Amino acid sequence: MGDWGFLSTLLDQVQSHSTVIGKIWMSVLFLFRIMVLGAGAESVWGDEQSGFICNTLQPGCENVCYDWTFPISHIRFWVLQIIFVSTPTLIYLGHAMHIIQKEKKVHKLPKYTNEAGKVKIKGNLLGSYLTQLVFKIIIEAAFIVGQYYLYGFVMVPMFPCSKSPCPFTVECYMSRPTEKTIFIIFMLVVACVSLLLNFIEVFYLLCTRIRCRSHAQITSFNSCCKSSCLGHFVRMSLCTFKRNFKNGNCAILTIYLCCS
Repeated sequence: MGDWGFLSTLLDQVQSHSTVIGKIWMSVLFLFRIMVLGAGAESVWGDEQSGFICNTLQPGCENVCYDWTFPISHIRFWVLQIIFVSTPTLIYLGHAMHIIQKEKKVHKLPKYTNEAGKVKIKGNLLGSYLTQLVFKIIIEAAFIVGQYYLYGFVMVPMFPCSKSPCPFTVECYMSRPTEKTIFIIFMLVVACVSLLLNFIEVFYLLCTRIRCRSHAQITSFNSCCKSSCLGHFVRMSLCTFKRNFKNGNCAILTIYLCCS
């Protein structure tokens, strides 16, 4: 296993550019994927090839059967999954930092940050954030489906193999299949939780956006209504000045309906 320090440092910077759900997703990634994979997976799969034994002495048969049974190691598959799932988040981080630095250089009023320096996800940042969430959902789902078609979700103890140069259909056995099955199911559950968090975050951002837009429309309507009331008040004054009782009542009714 390689050093995860560089990737962890980059992902840690995304914390200040994410929503609450995004921070939970980041915690799941750190605690239940990167740390567990680095701490436990190496010991569980350390004897993966050496513990793969076939009941034949034919040279090369065992290696060919292992390669056919496991096109890619579980460890390397999960490492690729973490890297690919994290890539959209890192791209969003670069885009967010570029926009904020560009905003500081032109000395405009801060649009994407508040007085405390906290990033506000809106405008271009919102579009970029939603885009990276969609890509993470697609990549996560693709890896889950890919794992199912490559290995399945259960490590069976015996694999029949008839690949050349095996002289006949041989039986190959994997060491500690139950322990590896538990680990596979654990990583699958964590991947599904991450996928669910991505879906929740998409709906959260969309609902927040719709609620903010509705609030803005209501505020705009109230402002327009107040302006309209002022016009009716002026017209009512003119009607009163001309002593037109009928038009005056109409204006008073209009003011009442508008301001209420």
